[in-house]
Amino acid sequence: MNIGQAAAASRVSAKMIRHYEAIGLIDPAPRTGSGYRVYSQSDVHTLAFIRRARDLGFSIEQIRDLLALWRDQDRASADVKRIALGHVEALRAKMDELQGVIDTLVHLAEHCHGDDRPDCPILHELAASHDHGEAAPSRGAPGAPRLEEA
Repeated sequence: MNIGQAAAASRVSAKMIRHYEAIGLIDPAPRTGSGYRVYSQSDVHTLAFIRRARDLGFSIEQIRDLLALWRDQDRASADVKRIALGHVEALRAKMDELQGVIDTLVHLAEHCHGDDRPDCPILHELAASHDHGEAAPSRGAPGAPRLEEA
């Protein structure tokens, strides 16, 4: 099948198929005499595997490792589990980070009057220089307290 058919069957775009070939995640497809790529059902199965792994948020390097394990009939399932649990750990850390962002934004929004006044703690926080603990020049009311001071 051609790249368009392989893309439709695997739900991986033709552009991504070419990218995966370029980075060595999949072997380059054989070509016809006129230069068109030809994919087998096995290639489509591999592309679907990659698509599912990407949907689960695995990195390209993790997918490379998972593909190697998938192809190795003598693999230890413990190796696969280690990769999966490492990914779970990273996702949980990301969730914690995102929850902190949500909490900060909710806190800032709760302290914003949301009216016609120009003073806004959200903008004060965004303009604050946390690298040196100094506030950046403010466009709000002079002397307006920053959220940390409020």
